[in-house]
Amino acid sequence: MDISPIKNQRDYRRALREIEGLMTAKRNTPEGDRLDVLVTLVEAWEARHYRLDFPDAVEAIKYHMDNQGLTPRDLVPFIGSRNRVYEVLSRKRPLTFAMVRRLHEGLGIPAESLIKQGKHAA
Repeated sequence: MDISPIKNQRDYRRALREIEGLMTAKRNTPEGDRLDVLVTLVEAWEARHYRLDFPDAVEAIKYHMDNQGLTPRDLVPFIGSRNRVYEVLSRKRPLTFAMVRRLHEGLGIPAESLIKQGKHAA
């Protein structure tokens, strides 16, 4: 099995093409083993070069609201008064630890997203 490290974008694209051709390979065969190794190399390359970052807290909340069909009124049990909800959503008030905990536990929003400072934070 002649496999070399992915050092640049051209190597990365070549590995992706080869993976595509091996997608039907059976496990525990030379082709299946090659596929496993190439996938591991590609995952390592992508982790280093295409890092996905969590959104900031307000964007995470808005995303969750859109996906769940929630209104600002639905956030009152987790954030406080309706006025406080609007202050958080407009970035005029930061989330407290208690708000983060309630949003995470009650709505399932990843805590990592809720504690990240936004670019627009005041």
